[in-house]
Amino acid sequence: MKILVIQQQMIGDVLTSSILFEALRKKYPDAELHYLIYKHTLPVVENNPYIDRCILYEPGLNKNPIKFLTFLRGIRQMEYTDVIDVYSKISTGLISLFSAAEKRLSYEKKYTSHFYSLTFEQIKEPDSHAGLAIENRMQFLQGLFQDHPKYLRPKIYLDESRKKEAGLRLEKGGIEKKNPVIMCGVLGSSKNKSYPPQFMASLLDRTVEQLKNAQILLNFSPEQKIEAMDIVSLCSPATRSRIFLNLYTEKLEDYITTCANCDLFIGNEGGAANIAKALSIPTFSIHSPSIRKNYWGIFNKDKDKVSVHLEDYYPELFQNKKNSEIKKLNRQYYQLFSPDLIAPDLKRFLKKFEV
Repeated sequence: MKILVIQQQMIGDVLTSSILFEALRKKYPDAELHYLIYKHTLPVVENNPYIDRCILYEPGLNKNPIKFLTFLRGIRQMEYTDVIDVYSKISTGLISLFSAAEKRLSYEKKYTSHFYSLTFEQIKEPDSHAGLAIENRMQFLQGLFQDHPKYLRPKIYLDESRKKEAGLRLEKGGIEKKNPVIMCGVLGSSKNKSYPPQFMASLLDRTVEQLKNAQILLNFSPEQKIEAMDIVSLCSPATRSRIFLNLYTEKLEDYITTCANCDLFIGNEGGAANIAKALSIPTFSIHSPSIRKNYWGIFNKDKDKVSVHLEDYYPELFQNKKNSEIKKLNRQYYQLFSPDLIAPDLKRFLKKFEV
């Protein structure tokens, strides 16, 4: 038995879809399990003991017919028995079809369904506290076996020696272990997924007011540096003095090992927050109004996994509205999502870290 799981694009998606491998390995201990992902997402799964091989896909490869055909031939030569296409786009549908696997599983979509032997409708309402991102992925396993677990938690299997090296780097950079170390995801992957700058600065100020010895590290992509520095400039002098810009890391693998040495995560919901959760770091994440909480608010009933969404405070704003309508209102809704709304929840979350 040889199984290929396809999940391209975002870090959080790749990390979340990796739960399939744990279930597959436990059911089929002798199976060969491969994961088709983008190269930049590799650090979140490279030490996963359930994955035998990661096949790295070059972004835009499908736009070059010759290279893409060569890639498809390589997939065919792998002789997969089963394919689970979580990404479910035309390019990955072609990969699934050309694999010639007997079972090819994906989501039900009008423009891709003919590529697969079995498709599944996406679940609309979660049946557990795991959330739709987890439940929709786990249902693929029904196409292979029925006694699969209802949900599993994404995990990052960190090299302890690399975690220790990152800890030493933090100490050399001025971090004191006795005081709380906070990783802050100051920006999301896009403006539509980023809490407004002045609001984020206000939350950081409130955090330092409550945890006076807080040591704050920032996470953002290199191309977001100007936006991140704008947020820092909006913070109070006391807060700026607690931000360790000298310890910023650009590489994903360095962010992971640094985050593993933190006591908590605060910031935008997204890949950085998902990594913190997978490392069992207490997280306080802020959802974009345009993305429903019941999808990415995974395990949000855990005491140390707090997530907030504008819908928590103003549910009437979301009633009888399609996702497309909410996306158009995203910027307007963000302005309603003030720090004053979030502050009581943040204060309760931070209480346990008071010295």
